[in-house]
Amino acid sequence: MTEVSDRLDRMTRRAQATGRVPAVSAALHRADRPLWTCTVGDTGTDTPLGPETVFRIGSVTKTFTAVLVMQCRDDGLLDLDDPVGRHLDLPAHGELTVRRLLSHTAGLQREPHGDVWDSLRAPGVDELLADLARVERVLPTGRRFHYSNLGMALLGETVARLRGGTWAGVLAERVLAPLGLTATGPRPGERAATGYLVDAYSDEAHPEPAADFGAVAPAAQLWSTAPDMARWAAFLADPAALDPDGAVLAPATVEEMRWPLTTTDESLWAAGFGLGLILVPQPERVTHVGHDGAMPGFLAAVYGRRGGEGTPPAMGCAVLGSSGTGVEVLDLAHRLLSAAAEHDPADVAPWRPGPPAPPHLRAMLGRWWGEGFESVFSWHDGALRARGADDPPGKPPAVFAPLPDRPDVFRTVSGREVGELLRLTRDADGVVVRLHWATYRFTRGQETFDGYDFRAGG
Repeated sequence: MTEVSDRLDRMTRRAQATGRVPAVSAALHRADRPLWTCTVGDTGTDTPLGPETVFRIGSVTKTFTAVLVMQCRDDGLLDLDDPVGRHLDLPAHGELTVRRLLSHTAGLQREPHGDVWDSLRAPGVDELLADLARVERVLPTGRRFHYSNLGMALLGETVARLRGGTWAGVLAERVLAPLGLTATGPRPGERAATGYLVDAYSDEAHPEPAADFGAVAPAAQLWSTAPDMARWAAFLADPAALDPDGAVLAPATVEEMRWPLTTTDESLWAAGFGLGLILVPQPERVTHVGHDGAMPGFLAAVYGRRGGEGTPPAMGCAVLGSSGTGVEVLDLAHRLLSAAAEHDPADVAPWRPGPPAPPHLRAMLGRWWGEGFESVFSWHDGALRARGADDPPGKPPAVFAPLPDRPDVFRTVSGREVGELLRLTRDADGVVVRLHWATYRFTRGQETFDGYDFRAGG
């Protein structure tokens, strides 16, 4: 681990120097190793830089608001396809749905009414809602991805109204406290680093103002430390490991949030958006899930890693920087995750024999043909599975769950054709002679759609 730590340290130091970032704090969380941290630079205050130094995390805040929205959905307080006007009294745009706002496909303009980035004065809640009558729908709803801080602000206020509190109060009670994110909150506190803009043509670093974002807080207000954010990233990637009882969210709900609903670029599919989460595909079927953040004087990248050989449970990384121009911060989180998985992969668990397949399924295991292609049905880890005979090793199988009242009918619960039924057809002797999966016929030999059997020659 020392050699890997040294490698990660050097990557962080190089990014700080190349990016000319006054202060960088990085942390890597994984379930099978101690927390790794590295800090480089100076806070710009009398307080020394360390893992406990607080940085503004900007739009990483949106991931917390998205989780609060999904909690409301799971508790039956809203539906993702509800118009937001069902829960807020709005003068305009109330027909935009919660799902569209979460995925940035509502077409709503990016910021609240007015030149908020000139004045650095964010509206209060009443002003933000009243000014919606002066706000544009810049694109047709559902047309394409268009990022909107205003949309996330509306969702934060929706949560506050449904829970009968403030956005910050609900967040502290329902997310920060249960996950032990004690250094995260809407105010910087005494251990905050100073945020800077670094001059492009000299070594001058000028402090940026620390603006309060008012009613837009659910989009960008939070401050945190790298260790807290690495833990949060690990939760987004592997919630069952950090929240086994589902006190914050059920793993299935986080999985729903991670499903890509849109791409951020129609030509270069390098990133997607789910429900409040950015999804960045990596080689070998790996995905980094989380969010970037940018506020005056600060940049942040907070991502968890999913999939791929060598990825350990609950793997998350955060890189926080005190410069609005230090873009090396944004890429470093992805490179640290990849380097840690490559050079210090998760331990390989030994295979151990397990119980046999149930007697009524043993004879149907093996190869079947459907649509001209061969699939292999098998029994592993207590479940019936199917893979294409030519699938690459890393491609997940389809997994089936039996229907309690129909012993020869299964529901596809993950992988290909998820949600569809698999039906077994037996002959008079009880031998499985056909399968129907998503209504497509599967047979032991290759057959045409009208029943020509190549083995029998007719």
